Amino acid sequence: MERHVGYLHTMLHAMVEDIDRPVTSVDLLSQVERDIVIGKWNETQQDYPADLCIHHLFEQQVERTPQATVLVFNGQSLTYAELNERANRLAHHLIGLGVQPDSLVAICVERSFAMIVGVLAVLKAGGAYVPLDPSYPKERLAYILEDAAPTIVLVDGAGHVSFSEASQHLHVKDIASIVMVDPFDYLSSNVNPEVLGLTSRHLAYIIYTSGSTGRPKGVMVEHQGVVNYALSQIDEFGLDINNRVLQFTSLSFDVSVMEIFTAFYSGASLHLLEDRTRLDRQELWGYIERHMITHAVLPPVILQECKNCSPLSTQLTLISAGEELSATLARALQRLIPNGRVINEYGPTEITIIATSWECPRDFNDDVVPIGRPIPNKTTYILDKDQQPVPIGAVGELYIGGVGVARGYLNRPDLTAKVFLPDPFAGNDDARMYKTGDLARYLSDGNIIFLGRNDHQVKIRGFRIELGEIEARL
Repeated sequence: MERHVGYLHTMLHAMVEDIDRPVTSVDLLSQVERDIVIGKWNETQQDYPADLCIHHLFEQQVERTPQATVLVFNGQSLTYAELNERANRLAHHLIGLGVQPDSLVAICVERSFAMIVGVLAVLKAGGAYVPLDPSYPKERLAYILEDAAPTIVLVDGAGHVSFSEASQHLHVKDIASIVMVDPFDYLSSNVNPEVLGLTSRHLAYIIYTSGSTGRPKGVMVEHQGVVNYALSQIDEFGLDINNRVLQFTSLSFDVSVMEIFTAFYSGASLHLLEDRTRLDRQELWGYIERHMITHAVLPPVILQECKNCSPLSTQLTLISAGEELSATLARALQRLIPNGRVINEYGPTEITIIATSWECPRDFNDDVVPIGRPIPNKTTYILDKDQQPVPIGAVGELYIGGVGVARGYLNRPDLTAKVFLPDPFAGNDDARMYKTGDLARYLSDGNIIFLGRNDHQVKIRGFRIELGEIEARL
């Protein structure tokens, strides 16, 4: 109440000083409050190896725990050393085909060991991977292929069929090679490749999201942001060699990056789910219980369908991400995971996976679930239409800065310029922030409440959908 009286006092004083001044031009924030919302709540600086690429940290973990289990799928497993050797052989083969820093390599592979080998191999070769889910509509795959124009496509049996069908829909140019990823019998070296000139500011992957004009947008993400995010999560949740991480998400969603590399950097094992287990909620919940999964990321639409499952006896850290988590569901999850933790995380693909995080307390009884506060080395700003900070509690648009802001949209400099903007609050001329289009407000403790969109974007079952894309199809 005292803060709002202060806003009123500021407003009245400004009106008396200049009776012709527009009310909307009055800055209600005192310097103290501005220092809080711009400064104090964004004091997230934390050391991390900013010069290392994604695969470098995996290779370090291989040195530490070569015989530990890294992958589990369909009753089979691989050790860290075995996975590294397979990825190295394919990486050297890709280098021989001309892959270099910022080369784009598409991966059209069903979930399997081969899918993970493909991701690591592309990164080790210095390239950036472009995921193509074989189950996606062929028209969408064709559009991504034409827009990204990868020089190489990695496929397995199912992926080769999907790629062949997709390439008939549009004229796909300049694909020099189609490489089978699953035989694992390349005669290349099995030592870690050293790619000259590769840095953490080169591209790691391009993931396509829905587009307002009917054209999906390829978000260009660099290594540095992934390294920062994964290490911050490992530190926050205490992951180590004793943990088991669920790999639920399609490679076409950046949550898959979260799942894969939080496991790989900590020495944990990554459990890839067969489709029949992913699609059956009782099977999914049963797998988590039987295999004592300790870390999982699932969207609320999936968690909603698990509400009637039996409570877990395991100590699961469950992260809800991808869409809004309701207070009712958050309380239900607390009952389902009596020995674990429920975390709500938020972040668009454009800022590298996640920007904010909030842990649901055991006594949670509020009506709305916060999306939390910025994770290490991220900054958040809630701004008005003039990109000025709004008062605590007022509604504004959420902007995100710090480590991990994407390079932009592939082949879309016009759209990139509209939403990837200079960050005027960072004190660094090179700093940028992302204009999310999400409405939000601050709570008095600095936690953020998500309030929806300021445009026509919606989320359906975790998918970002621009209504313009539907209109274009119609």
